Amino acid sequence: MEILISNSSQKPIYTQIADQIRKHILTGRLKDGDTMPSIRALAKELHVSVITTKTAYQELEREGLLEAVKGKGFYVSAKQGEALKEQKNVQIKKGLQEIIEESKALGISLEELIDLVKRMYS
Repeated sequence: MEILISNSSQKPIYTQIADQIRKHILTGRLKDGDTMPSIRALAKELHVSVITTKTAYQELEREGLLEAVKGKGFYVSAKQGEALKEQKNVQIKKGLQEIIEESKALGISLEELIDLVKRMYS
């Protein structure tokens, strides 16, 4: 699993880690039941603190994307159907919000934007 950390990013490191793991799950690169690296192993690999990786994993666990199994570690949740669907919607909404704001700033009407999306989607 590839995770890239940017020290120049405005996002906290734990958020960068969680975002990239979330993306791996949403795109299917990580599948139900896949074992996650241990908190310590991931921290060592990324050269970050154990607290940072633990915070990222806990965030994903709260979202229902990871499951903690006592004494065994973290796994991609097999019960993530609804959580996965919700996360996909959240990701799309974030991207759309940025596009909508940019379109308004550029003076593009809703009809023009919808038309553009329809053409590009095909």
